[in-house]
Amino acid sequence: MTVSSFSDFPLADRSRRWNGAAAEKRVRAWADAQDGPNAAYRRAHLWYDSENKDNFTAYKLLIADVIDGQLTAVPRAIVAAAGIVDGARGGLDVPAGDVAKLRRHLARYYAKMDEAPPWK
Repeated sequence: MTVSSFSDFPLADRSRRWNGAAAEKRVRAWADAQDGPNAAYRRAHLWYDSENKDNFTAYKLLIADVIDGQLTAVPRAIVAAAGIVDGARGGLDVPAGDVAKLRRHLARYYAKMDEAPPWK
């Protein structure tokens, strides 16, 4: 089980809508990951099951979309991911030790947005 490395993506405009399913399709195309996940695809997600990294279902918490050809963090995706990490939608099924790492990762994006994460 692995928390992805922080990539420090540029931020999309705060008002940009988030459509995870559409973003997933664009990220797969951008990463050339139509047949299976790869390192580029992995960067768009905060967490993945490293024992099943060749399976798309092993990836959780997509926070990025492809905007003008560049992988970009979307504030509304970050807020949604933070909510899930904080227990919304039934929470997140990841090892307890990964939750603190995910919170630190998300807190760095919240800092970029000049906001405080919901757990602060």
